Amino acid sequence: MKMRAEVVCVYGDERMSKTVAAAVSPDNLQVPEGLVISTVQKGRRVVSVVKLEGRAETLLATLDDLLACMLTSESML
Repeated sequence: MKMRAEVVCVYGDERMSKTVAAAVSPDNLQVPEGLVISTVQKGRRVVSVVKLEGRAETLLATLDDLLACMLTSESML
């Protein structure tokens, strides 16, 4: 099954959104086959798109990991 999810977070200023986007951008580009993750900073927003051809459980686990990383980076700022 092909699935797509988009997570958009809005921050108080561009400096914070840039820092969060950098923190959650993957540094290991060897992701499982059928999974594509992209994160960009657009002004005060951080937009992450997850595309997956596979199981819904995998998409949910990936989104959970992404949100956990965002919360961690936010708490460090």
